[in-house]
Amino acid sequence: MPQTSQSLSLASLGIQMPYSMQAEQSVLGAALMDGSVLNRAITELAPEMFYSEQNRAVFMQMRELFAASEAVDVITLVDALALDERFDGADGAKIYIARIAETVPSISNVDSYIRIVQEKYQTRCLIEAARDILARSAEEPDSDILLESAEQRLYEIRSGQGKSPVKTLNDTILEVIATMQNLSGKDRDKYAGIPTGYRYLDTVLTGLGRSDLIILAARPGMGKTSFALNIATNVARQQRIPTIIFSLEMTCEQLTDRIISSAAGIDAQTFRIGQLNNSEWNEFAAATSTLYNIPIYMDDSSGVTVPEIKAKIRQIDQDPAREKIGLVIIDYLQLMQSARRTENRVQEISEITRSLKLMAKELNVPVMVLSQLSRAAEKASGRSDHRPQLSDLRDSGSIEQDADVVLFLYRAAYYNAQGGEEEQANENEAECIVAKNRHGETSTVRLGWDGAHTRFTDLDAYHEY
Repeated sequence: MPQTSQSLSLASLGIQMPYSMQAEQSVLGAALMDGSVLNRAITELAPEMFYSEQNRAVFMQMRELFAASEAVDVITLVDALALDERFDGADGAKIYIARIAETVPSISNVDSYIRIVQEKYQTRCLIEAARDILARSAEEPDSDILLESAEQRLYEIRSGQGKSPVKTLNDTILEVIATMQNLSGKDRDKYAGIPTGYRYLDTVLTGLGRSDLIILAARPGMGKTSFALNIATNVARQQRIPTIIFSLEMTCEQLTDRIISSAAGIDAQTFRIGQLNNSEWNEFAAATSTLYNIPIYMDDSSGVTVPEIKAKIRQIDQDPAREKIGLVIIDYLQLMQSARRTENRVQEISEITRSLKLMAKELNVPVMVLSQLSRAAEKASGRSDHRPQLSDLRDSGSIEQDADVVLFLYRAAYYNAQGGEEEQANENEAECIVAKNRHGETSTVRLGWDGAHTRFTDLDAYHEY
């Protein structure tokens, strides 16, 4: 009979939790002796990484004293730990602190001590994860759910993004200071939002925020796939940021056709039938030469799930010959499938959008997801025009809830062709409506639309803030 999670213990498996008391004490002792070591220890280690309860208590007190800008030495630590039940009063704390201060083999080897503490902690996490997976396998019959859970646990351990401890304002102030220093330093491009290549849109959004879930929504025919491909090409070409496109509707070859046609300035219809004149062949050759080495990846698997997307991204990120993915684009939401069983489509979309937001946070990259709008935008019942609203997002209110940014594409000329607008609109103009922006204001950015070449451009004369 299989063991349950209650009866399954490490002892029953013959496993002892690995740790190094000497490495833990050496890190703490080195931090007492050298302020720069303390800074590094606070940055690279967390209290739960110390297996010994006494060592964990010492490290937590070090962090609290450091956050309060107080001295961190034997005297202040003994005073702070005197009432801690893990020590035998002030005398017990004094003896323990003196011991760790005297047992540091060499401060110059502190990198090795920190690494040992981290590795032992990761091994303990793996053991705990394996135990939980083994126990859950006796209770969960769905292998897909088990696989997703196991993959997620292992990824959290690898990336150091397991359960985060509760943080104080002092902790986060230090993080904000570090972020501001990075944004004002020479490597600010690594920390700032990723430019889309559209000047006024970047002004409103301050670029595509890392860890943001960005919904790009429109009715069919508005050009949302073209806009997403334009952004992908701009990011990969101008910023050299690796971008991956998951297309659930079009093949990789069709996506590539669009990218080349847009970059070369060749009419999309002409490009599809291959009837190019000499000048267009020259433009085609120039575009393919320019685009050949830009870092764009494509995947046209149908019905892909979020765990599958994460697995494919990790495979690229873990390849030492490749740079890590910096932007993810998914076309489109309503064709995705949930990795879990759900009762209805609304719950399924909610599960998908929540998982996409968590993925953006875990990978620390912008995730742009294309989405269809309901037909309410076309019927415009009781509304003055066809411009989309947040309530038009299809299938679930969780799309709006989970998204950090919601963008709508709108071209009035599209409705002119159907007799749906009273005033004639310029067929070469479009609007990118920033309907939700968690980091700033909402606005409407006017863009140029070149339908023949399926590309959007900046319109310098037309923008609203």
